[in-house]
Amino acid sequence: MALGLLLLRLLLAALLAGHACQKAFGWFRGQGIDGTARTFESWGFRPGRQHAFMATAAELTGAVLLALGLLTPLGSAVVVGTMTVAASANFKNGLWAHLGGYEVAFVYGALAFVIAVTGPGALSLDAAAGLPLSGIGYALGAAALGIVAALPPLLRRRQALRQPAG
Repeated sequence: MALGLLLLRLLLAALLAGHACQKAFGWFRGQGIDGTARTFESWGFRPGRQHAFMATAAELTGAVLLALGLLTPLGSAVVVGTMTVAASANFKNGLWAHLGGYEVAFVYGALAFVIAVTGPGALSLDAAAGLPLSGIGYALGAAALGIVAALPPLLRRRQALRQPAG
């Protein structure tokens, strides 16, 4: 079980880091920071560059914490919050990714939540430090913290979409 949780954490962390590198550097067929900023602006996340940097930093932070199994509920909260904001851009398209939906953001956030429930496993810094940071209480707290942290950009987006860009 410890090896399975380690693999789950590392796979999710690698995907999150890949998304961050798409945004920041244009790697993996990404747009880089300027292209990402333009896309974010079109979605109502203004200023786009600031939101692109924040999304990149959040994805990298969540990836590092989950990969290391360090302060796992906090890492999960960062991912849940970031993916809540990410899902909002495609929510109108429904769930499925092939229709432009929020499926990927939902899966990443759900996986982070599940990792908070199970804990990072024995092969983690939390376990090495003797931090028993797992269970439904920690997971619900992580989800709540992530959603609360997502509210400011979501509310700014809502306001921006009501006003013409310019």
